[in-house]
Amino acid sequence: MDFEPKWIAWEITRRCNLKCVHCRSSSEEEVKGHPDFSFTEAKAILDDIASYASPVIVLSGGEPLLRKDVFDIARYGTDLGFRMCLATNGTLVTEDTCQSIKAADIKMVSLSLDGAKAETHDDFRNEKGAFAGTMNAIELFNKYQIPFLINSSFTVRNKDEIPEIYKLVKGLGATAWYMFMIVPTGRGEDIMEELIPENLYDEILEWHYQVEKEENELLMRPTCAPHYYRIVRQKAKEEGEKFERRNLKFSTGGSKGCLAGQLICLIDVDGEVLPCSYFPKSAGNIKTTRFKKIWEESELFLNLRDFKSYKGSCGQCEYVNVCGGCRARSYAIHGDYLAQEPFCSYTPAKMLKNP
Repeated sequence: MDFEPKWIAWEITRRCNLKCVHCRSSSEEEVKGHPDFSFTEAKAILDDIASYASPVIVLSGGEPLLRKDVFDIARYGTDLGFRMCLATNGTLVTEDTCQSIKAADIKMVSLSLDGAKAETHDDFRNEKGAFAGTMNAIELFNKYQIPFLINSSFTVRNKDEIPEIYKLVKGLGATAWYMFMIVPTGRGEDIMEELIPENLYDEILEWHYQVEKEENELLMRPTCAPHYYRIVRQKAKEEGEKFERRNLKFSTGGSKGCLAGQLICLIDVDGEVLPCSYFPKSAGNIKTTRFKKIWEESELFLNLRDFKSYKGSCGQCEYVNVCGGCRARSYAIHGDYLAQEPFCSYTPAKMLKNP
């Protein structure tokens, strides 16, 4: 596997207008201790990355639309040759927003939809009217022919609506639907009791496999559920089929589960380079160290790429190269990012032979 940076989420602000139960960011208009960086600093960061690699750059948050210069940042990245994308909760999208997205040549926008009806989504987002805001954004994106994908995050409070959300998304004109299995971080640390139990994980992922196998229009991908890539291979073998997964050109592809620190990373508002959006451990700070050096030499990233160093069942699993377990979930629950994936029920063949 070639460990090249293919996709970078960039937290350009920690400010947000919502209070989502699972989020790592703040629901404050001004965040003490984590201020927005300047446009000059933003250009320097993009220049540094561009001198080394050409990943997809996703402007994220918080809510990135709270920054007045978000489209200046996007335009600068576009002019450097990056595929610039935007991750928004959708509630602040207007006609002017859409015109600015087009002018900045943003290639893809991601929206969050966590319920098939307003009651569920608004409960998850802790904001009445959030569902209506997302649906309004989708209407505007379709009007302006702006490509968008939909992310749905799941806990026990909305897991029963998974099939209904899928059906809803299919009719909205989305390019893709990503099903997120919550990792406890940020405010998510307070919802441990809401995490989907281990015994239901495979059941949900097998449902996803069967639906995705028949889906010809909507790109589907479970996220933060790396053992899905084991299930895909197991089910395809059982059914005597070769299951080819379609790729979205703005994504990292679909050949492996956990990509944290391997093909993807997050740069937070303070400049810390983290393995992913749910992994609160820094590999270095881009304001003081070149991105190339962080990516190629940081101990954290090198450890994540050394699959032989993984512990427990992950370290003995024949699927470690295609799954890898969620390193952020291992870190959150075990305090050790190399520990076994806590929500995987699979017993490796090696352990069956040598219990």
